This record gives sequence, C-alpha cells and structure tokens, in this order.
Amino acid sequence: MQQTEPGPNIHLKEIHLTLGASRFHFEGLIRGGRITAVIGPSGSGKTTLLNTVAGYDQPDSGKLVFDGESMAAKHPAQRPVSMIFQEHNLFGHLDLFTNIGLGIHPALKLDKDARLAVSAALARVGLGGMERRKPATLSGGEKQRAAFARALVRNKPVLLMDEPFAALDPGLRLTMASLLRDLHHETMSTVLIVTHDPDEVRRLAQDVIFVENGRIVFHSEAADLLAQPHLPAIAQFLKG
Repeated sequence: MQQTEPGPNIHLKEIHLTLGASRFHFEGLIRGGRITAVIGPSGSGKTTLLNTVAGYDQPDSGKLVFDGESMAAKHPAQRPVSMIFQEHNLFGHLDLFTNIGLGIHPALKLDKDARLAVSAALARVGLGGMERRKPATLSGGEKQRAAFARALVRNKPVLLMDEPFAALDPGLRLTMASLLRDLHHETMSTVLIVTHDPDEVRRLAQDVIFVENGRIVFHSEAADLLAQPHLPAIAQFLKG
C-alpha cells in the first residue's frame, strides 16, 4: 500500500467536451502528490472534471496527460486511478471482504498475498475483524472507511473523490478527513476531492481549483486562496 514515488502530475491540455447542452473547457496542471480541492457552484462542472480524468467522460478535443503519458487511448479500467463516491458503491449482497477484494480482481481471483492485503486494508481503516459484515449493517462512516480500504488495495497513484463526506455528520467528517490526511502521507497519491465544505478545504487541501460555468477559472495554492479570495464567488464559498 506504500507508494515509493508521488502520484503523477495531471496536465489538462485545452480539453473541450460537450454533454447535452453543457460545454466544458478544462486547462491547467494539477500537481502530483498533493491534495487538490475542486470547488465551485452546483452544476459548474466539478464532477465532469473528475469524470474526464477518470475516463468516464471523453473529450471532444484536447489532451489529458499523466506525467507525459497521454490517457487518450486508455479505457477507465486501464488508467492508474481509483474513485470514491459519496454513495460508496458497495454491493449490498456481498460482505466487506468480497467488496474490497473486487478492487483487486473483478473475478475475485485472489492469491494468499491479495487476501492478506484485503484484511490489512480493512485493519488500516479501522474495520479489522469485520470482513463478513454486510454493508447494510454498517454506519455511514464505516461504509466510507470501506471505500477507503478498496482504494488502498487498488494501490493507484491517482485518487478521485466526489463529495465523499457530504452525507456524514460533522464529527465523522473530521475523523474521515484525518484518515485521508494519514493515508495521503503514506501513499503520496495525487488526490482530487470535490467538496462544498470550506472547512474541508482548510483541513485538507494543498491546492484549490475553482470551477465555474464549465471552466477552471482559478487555480492556486490553498493558502493563497484562503488568505485573499480573488473572485466574489470564491469569497461567497468561503463564507459557507
């Protein structure tokens, strides 16, 4: 689960895409090995940005490059990316061990080392000994921990998170933010996290991207943005 190098730089090179009546244009360099918060109004294109990096939404033009390697020909399953959603995406009829094991092999062909990795990941996120529990028996925080465990066993250098803590109460948000910081310190993956919570930005982010009307309109270090908001919409966001 320990990466030896930071996650890749992600270069969005004049990416244009159209989804229905919505048009998007993403341009910029997301620095590798850092946690970047993606903020902006609802419907502005934050999730579309993540889906473009993951490969679920395909650009009409432009290039997506990870450390000099184009992702154009790579199916989402071939990209070095894990994604954590607010809904956790756990299969209700499967126990935790099986849900996490699917992150390693979709047919659950797990050797001894892989099975040990699943148990180790569950222990790392505080779910040790709960391998046979079903998702319906878990709290919201436990389900989110399980999603982290699945990302750990996938061991990908890019982690995308779409409002992962939105449904949790404030105390659990703090706990999960602390867990994410710890895991990031260990793996040094490139993390993009969509959030509507300014406190989450303050706790977690090293860099911040502000998306508005389908475009990246501001991108800076978090400390700079927090100290001196440059756009009225950003200032409004920071007021909560």
